[in-house]
Amino acid sequence: MSILPTKNELGFFEIRLESIGGLGANLAGKMLAESGVLGLGLNGANFSSYGSEKKGSPVKSFIRFCDPETEIRAHSPIEEPHVIGVFHEALYKSVNVTSGFNPNGTILVNSSRDFDDVKRDLHLEYGKLAIVDALQIAVKEKTKVNTAMLGALFRICDFLDPDAMRNVIRKTFEKKYPHLVESNIRTFDRGYDEVKFKTYETPQDAHTNLFLRPRSTLGYDTQTIGGVITAQGNSLVKDLGGSRQGFLPKFDKDSCISCASCDAVCPDLCFVWDKKVNKKGRTIMSLKGIDYQYCKGCLKCLEACPTSALSSVRETEGFAEANQVKQEFPFITTGGGL
Repeated sequence: MSILPTKNELGFFEIRLESIGGLGANLAGKMLAESGVLGLGLNGANFSSYGSEKKGSPVKSFIRFCDPETEIRAHSPIEEPHVIGVFHEALYKSVNVTSGFNPNGTILVNSSRDFDDVKRDLHLEYGKLAIVDALQIAVKEKTKVNTAMLGALFRICDFLDPDAMRNVIRKTFEKKYPHLVESNIRTFDRGYDEVKFKTYETPQDAHTNLFLRPRSTLGYDTQTIGGVITAQGNSLVKDLGGSRQGFLPKFDKDSCISCASCDAVCPDLCFVWDKKVNKKGRTIMSLKGIDYQYCKGCLKCLEACPTSALSSVRETEGFAEANQVKQEFPFITTGGGL
């Protein structure tokens, strides 16, 4: 008798993880598949999909489980998963994380917000929504969010054996990082215990969300007409919130000495400066603030700052907009016009 709660027409139970580089979704997918195969004797497969291999870029990890007598011959991306795990809630701004969501499935989101707020942002109409504050757990345990998310995923996929995952965690970390074994097991257990659920009633005529494969903007059929510039200079609507890992630098002007150490290490020129005249009548540059539109949350500036002017703060909705100091780019005039 199969232990899988449900299967698609090919006999698979499928999970898709939506994340950004640096949060450990690729490793989480491998560990999840390994625990099902070695712990329960299921057939399983895992692979990931990503563009440039760097922190902040979108990542997808795919996991398939099936009964031992079923062969896995499908190696395509998972389009209609039974479970979706969203490692970074701001991803919805740039990635359709609910694409292909099954109305009888579950979507897990790393968030500290209320269910209804998350549901609204994800444009989720119905189904089961699970929320776990994986970032807070990871910060307190000094680990990454991936093991907290794995704990929550094991609570959702109750056919999986948590002890099998604890063994996989030991096996994964004990050789290179033995000091991280116990903290990651605690992170996993907390994710398992602290995940919360809310079900939004599914109508009888509900259907799976249409899966939309992103189209390339560089193809002959999709590129813009030659000579058309769709985003002159920098787009005013550009939002890097989906590429940050949950933290931002917070600026305290009273503690700043305008030494420019932060500006020297910032890879995206996020610091905004202002000209001032000091008591001696000399023109000096004074740090005005941070343009969060371009900040990807790398926090290199904190390491360089010799004072307490910069500190790390967990990003909450509206913080960047409320504290942003925008760059002021002068207009360039040529001849008689702009």
